[in-house]
Amino acid sequence: MKLKSLLFLTVFFLINSLSAQNKHSKTTLFPSYKGLVMAGYQGWFRAEGDGTNSGFSHYFANEKKVGIDMWPDMSEYQQTYPTPFKLADGSTATLFSSNDKSTVDLHFKWMKDYGVDGVFVQRFFGATKNENARKRSSVVLKNALEASSKNKRAIAVMYDLSGLSGSGEDCSSIIEDWKYLVNELKVTNQPGNKTYLYHNNKPLVAIWGIGFPDRPYNIRNIGLEKLIDFLKNDPEYGGCSVMLGVPTFWRDLNSDCIKDPYLHTIIKKADIVLPWTVQRFTPLLHNDMDRYRDLLLGDLAWCKKNKIEYVPCITPGFSWHNLSTYEFPDDVKPSGSIPRQGGRFYWQQINTALTAGAQMLYVAMFDEVNEATAIFKASNNPPVGNSVKFIDMDGMPSDHYLWLTGEAGKMLRKEKPLSVKMPVRD
Repeated sequence: MKLKSLLFLTVFFLINSLSAQNKHSKTTLFPSYKGLVMAGYQGWFRAEGDGTNSGFSHYFANEKKVGIDMWPDMSEYQQTYPTPFKLADGSTATLFSSNDKSTVDLHFKWMKDYGVDGVFVQRFFGATKNENARKRSSVVLKNALEASSKNKRAIAVMYDLSGLSGSGEDCSSIIEDWKYLVNELKVTNQPGNKTYLYHNNKPLVAIWGIGFPDRPYNIRNIGLEKLIDFLKNDPEYGGCSVMLGVPTFWRDLNSDCIKDPYLHTIIKKADIVLPWTVQRFTPLLHNDMDRYRDLLLGDLAWCKKNKIEYVPCITPGFSWHNLSTYEFPDDVKPSGSIPRQGGRFYWQQINTALTAGAQMLYVAMFDEVNEATAIFKASNNPPVGNSVKFIDMDGMPSDHYLWLTGEAGKMLRKEKPLSVKMPVRD
């Protein structure tokens, strides 16, 4: 009798264990990050009249308080919204809303058209705090999951710890949010083509914002080890790979990084490390790519020794003039402070990273016009006016950076030889 009971319990727990593993799809079109060029996707732009009652959130508060430094090319959007700004010909400048399904569909179509492998959709800490915040912030992600499946583009979730306070909050709400995304949005098992990005055949979850000294939280007391352990080992929602977004100089605990060696303890629990190198390098310094190369080689060696994988961050350029004008009036930044140089700076980073031995790339960002790091289609004819300045595309086609990113993917996968010079279209 005891033997039968023991056998029954064994079978019972085995069945439940197997059932628990079914939260994630056993297959995906993207079983590994290796060989892919992924970009960050903010998806946080709203427009007056889009139904969110958010005004032009993340675009501008008014004509003098503007939060973007480049203007999207609006020629292909199905739904557009008029703004107070005027183009050089006197016509009204329009913008898109990320909340519209048609916007997300178009962006993923571009990814497919130009060979951009996919995106990490940003999910900020504030979105994880309660059920209403989760639902409200899931519209873009839900549309992105559908678009990624339709266009066979990779998609993954990147939790951004921005918004986490230093007053008793920890990462527990991210655990509950991941359960919500898996259960309700089916992020790792969506209908149709399974396109969630896996790494080592496990769903990849990114956590960004660990080790930056300007953050209000202490990484020792926000439950990072508990969160990583949950993502890796929970019988229902775990079995995941984890990528951590850290400062540029994480390895030496120097410059833009906290000096706490506990950061290395956390990194060693992850599968991939992603250093944030935006604003850290510029084409205006002689041979700055040599410094970038040396950084990558040192990081790659450290990661190999500690059996962690490494993804370099690349970016087209940087501009923060308009936002700094009203947020930091005593320290206004010049327009185009890290110039794109028609794509040459972007390609220098790509070539340097691939030559150093990178097996995957992270592009910052797909759609961020705030800091003018976007690679999507942007305008050579932005609005004009005395109170704001927008960078243009240096006369290059609006799709120039999408095309370059596609070329980078081909060279990463050795589908064509690596070019030291920026490729030129036929």
